[in-house]
Amino acid sequence: MANAPKFSQPAGLPAGARDPRLDFFRGLSLVMIYINHIPGNFYEHFTSRNLGPSDAAEAFVFMSGCAAALAYGPKLKDGLNWPGIRKVWGRAWLLYMVHILTTVWAIAIAASATLWFGGEAMLERNAFGPLLETPLEFLVGIATLGHQLGYVNILPMYAVMLLGAPFLIRLGQRSMWGLFAFTVGFWVLTGLTRLDPPNFPYKGGWFFNPFAWQLLFSLGILTGLALRKGKRLVPVTHWLIWPVFAWLIFAFAWVHMDVLLKNVGHAMWQLRQWGVPFFLVNSDKTFVGVPRLLHFLGLAYILSLPWLVPQIAASRWTKPIRTLGKQGLQVFALGTVLAIFGQAVKVSNEAGGFAQDSVLIFGGLAIQWAFAAIREYIKPHPNRPQPVPQVGQSQAQS
Repeated sequence: MANAPKFSQPAGLPAGARDPRLDFFRGLSLVMIYINHIPGNFYEHFTSRNLGPSDAAEAFVFMSGCAAALAYGPKLKDGLNWPGIRKVWGRAWLLYMVHILTTVWAIAIAASATLWFGGEAMLERNAFGPLLETPLEFLVGIATLGHQLGYVNILPMYAVMLLGAPFLIRLGQRSMWGLFAFTVGFWVLTGLTRLDPPNFPYKGGWFFNPFAWQLLFSLGILTGLALRKGKRLVPVTHWLIWPVFAWLIFAFAWVHMDVLLKNVGHAMWQLRQWGVPFFLVNSDKTFVGVPRLLHFLGLAYILSLPWLVPQIAASRWTKPIRTLGKQGLQVFALGTVLAIFGQAVKVSNEAGGFAQDSVLIFGGLAIQWAFAAIREYIKPHPNRPQPVPQVGQSQAQS
């Protein structure tokens, strides 16, 4: 990995400092995830998944890896230690609890839509089937993560990757090439063996396979480790910029032109018939297929160029988006619940049209922003002096 032109602070990113681009793009990803999680709305035509095979999920996982390296890297720089590991694993436990909470709310919303608003179709999609068919197995599956509802299934994958994050971060600190080789090798092994945590009570594996998605998470870790040092992971060179631009243009045409969809799809099918591993020649989301991976990496490279994007990300006009990004987990959880509510509204009132879509999208985003802004306002400032209790007060309270 080349460490060429610097793009942020020359001396590296100080401990506790935030890169506005990370908050901006994480917030933007949360916006697009929310829109995409209400299928059939007008505004989903303007999210990143219309640019090519990848979507906002890749960006969310990549930036989660970057944020993990920035947050936990300093605690592990002298080696693996229990306080550092405990902090990361504590975050994984929090993700599990938030996932269970959002799942319970998703079930409650689907049940309410069915009971009182004619939204029976909610229980016919998004893996709600076992709730009615085999309710006891369904409960076991929910608690053990063996059964994950549609659109409520990203956090389990993220929690599993956080369990391995201390070791990935420490490996990257010792050898960036070592982490790169490990993550690519494990991704290849996962695709070749179709390794995936098991489902229950359904057969098969997780839709968001953590053993495959760790590739994006680890690439985010490598980016965060480089960012901490004030370096780029991949250099800015014209011989790379122009091919990446060409690939992104082709990818855009690919998803919008029937002739390319047909012919490229046939070519990839033919390659699979010749024995090429499936994850190398299709856009499979569970195993992070190569077209999906390369499209996201191309977008990430172009958007990381040190010209216009850093100014946009740090602009006062984009502060609302950065506010969403700073409260990523809480906003994601709230957005997930609001998206399931939006699905229930669309199922219960199919004639709502553009006006209904607008209320659901902009109303939901406004609620998420207000929630994030309140959290940002009330959180203690790290540099704000804390009151020192008087001796008498401290004794009285003890």
